Amino acid sequence: GSLRGCLKHAFHKSCSLHRSYKSTSHECIFRIPEDWTRVGRIAPTEKLELTFALRQQNVDQLEHLLLLVSDPESAQYGKHLTLEEVSALVRPSQLTQKVVRHWLQSHGVTDCQTILTQDFLQCTMNTQVAEALLPGIEFHRYVRDGISLVRSSSAYQVHEDVLQHLDFVGGVHRFPPKGQDLNEVLTKRRRSGAKFHLGNTPATLRSRYNLTAADVGSAQNNSQAVAQFLEQFYHPADLAEFMTLFGRSFQHLSKIDRVVGVQGAGKAGLEASLDVEYIMSTGANIPTWVFTNPGDSGAGCRHLTKGENSFRPSFPASSPYVTTVGGTSFKNPFKVTYEVTDYISGGGFSNVFKMPDYQVGAVEGYLKAVSRLPPKTYFNTSGRAYPDIAALSDNYWVVTDRVPIPWVSGTSASTPVVGGILSLINDQRFLKGLPSLGFLNPRLYQLQGQGLFDVTDGCHLSCLDEQVQGQGFCAAPSWDPVTGWGTPNYPALLAALVLEK
Repeated sequence: GSLRGCLKHAFHKSCSLHRSYKSTSHECIFRIPEDWTRVGRIAPTEKLELTFALRQQNVDQLEHLLLLVSDPESAQYGKHLTLEEVSALVRPSQLTQKVVRHWLQSHGVTDCQTILTQDFLQCTMNTQVAEALLPGIEFHRYVRDGISLVRSSSAYQVHEDVLQHLDFVGGVHRFPPKGQDLNEVLTKRRRSGAKFHLGNTPATLRSRYNLTAADVGSAQNNSQAVAQFLEQFYHPADLAEFMTLFGRSFQHLSKIDRVVGVQGAGKAGLEASLDVEYIMSTGANIPTWVFTNPGDSGAGCRHLTKGENSFRPSFPASSPYVTTVGGTSFKNPFKVTYEVTDYISGGGFSNVFKMPDYQVGAVEGYLKAVSRLPPKTYFNTSGRAYPDIAALSDNYWVVTDRVPIPWVSGTSASTPVVGGILSLINDQRFLKGLPSLGFLNPRLYQLQGQGLFDVTDGCHLSCLDEQVQGQGFCAAPSWDPVTGWGTPNYPALLAALVLEK
C-alpha cells in the first residue's frame, strides 16, 4: 500500500497509481477516459518529458516521526522536521541514484532535472528513446476540449536491474481529471429547475462559521498555498475583481504572493479561480502561494462484472496522510442555518491504504451505530476512511474572466474554505509562539468533534443498481464517511487547537 509503490517483479509490467490491477496476475488494466479522443501515434522524434520516482530510504521511520510530531500526547509534538532533515532521511541511496542514472544514460538520456530530496528525476527525451527505455509502451496523442496530451494505453516494462531502485514512471498513463466547465454548470442549473437563491459568498461563509471582520491574518511568518493539478490557471484580475465585489467587509490581500511554476495563457479555469478566491477570503490577509503544474463523486462506483459493483474510493482523498474535506449545503437555501450532506460529497473507505490508528475508534463507532449500511461487498471496512471534516460546497459565487458566476459547487469549494480557516488558526498559534498545526488528523480525531458543527442529515450518491439504488453512506452523529467530524465553528475550533496540552 505504498504511496509510490507500483512496480512489481523483475522486468515488470507497470501502471500508475490511478490504475487498477488483478492481484493474482499482477497485470495492470488501463482504460483511456471516455472524454479523451485518440488522434494517433506520435513521431519518433517528438520530445517527451517523463518523471522517474527513485526509491526512497527510511520511509517507515519518516512515517513514525510524522505521527510523533502530529500527536499532542507526544513529547515531539510540533517539532516539525525541516525540508533538509526530511531530505537527509529519505534521499535515495547512492547505489539507487547511480543505477538509475546509468540506466538512463545508457539509452542516451542525459537531460534530467532533480529536486532537493533527489527522489525524482524529470527527464526530456524523444519518443523513440522513451519506447526503447520502457518496452511495451506506445505513445499516442489524445485530445479533450482543446487540450492535447501524449500518453500510452499499454503497460511498460522495467529491467530487473533497475526494478528495486524505481517506484514508478510518471507522464505515461495518468490523464488529468476534468474540472467544472462553466457552460455545464449553467446548463445543469437551468435544467434542474431549482429555485434561485443568492448563493454562498465570503460573507455567507464567515457568518456561518462565526468569523468576524477582525478574524484575519496578522502574523509575519504565516503563509498558505494552493496547488493547481487540473492544468487550470487563475487570473490576477479575477482575484482583484472578486475581492472588490465580496471582500469589502474584512481586511484582505488582492494579489498572490508568489507563483511557483508557469502560469498558463488563455481563459481562467473555473476551479482554479474558486480555490484561490476562497482560500484568500477565508484565510484573509495571509500571503498565498500558488503551485501550478483534487473528488466530487460521492462514494463512486466501480463496475466489476455484469450486475456486480463496488464503491470506488478517490485518490488522494483516501490517503491517510491527507486531511480530506467533504461537502455540505444549507438545509434552507434562503437562510444561513444548519447544514446537511451535499449529495456529491466524496467519502468512503480506501482499497489501498489500511485504516490509520488515529481513526479506528471513530470509524468502528460509526459502523456499529448505523443500522443501515451498504452491503459489505461494496466497501473495505478495514481501509482508510474519509473525509475527516467538511464545509459548505454548494452554490458559490466565483469571478472568472472578470465575470461573476453563480452556482459553482463541489468539494473544490469546501476544501479552500477549511484550508483558510486552518491558516487563521496557525496565525494565532504563531502569535503565541507556538508551531504550526502540521499534519492535523491525529489531533482532529482526538478532539472527537470539539469545535465543529456535527452534520447528521443526508446521504451521498453511489452506484445506480438494484442493491444500493444510488445511495452511498449517510451522515450520523459524531464522525461519518460523508462529512467527517462536521464543519468548522471557528471560535470553538480556535480555542481547541491553540490551547496546548
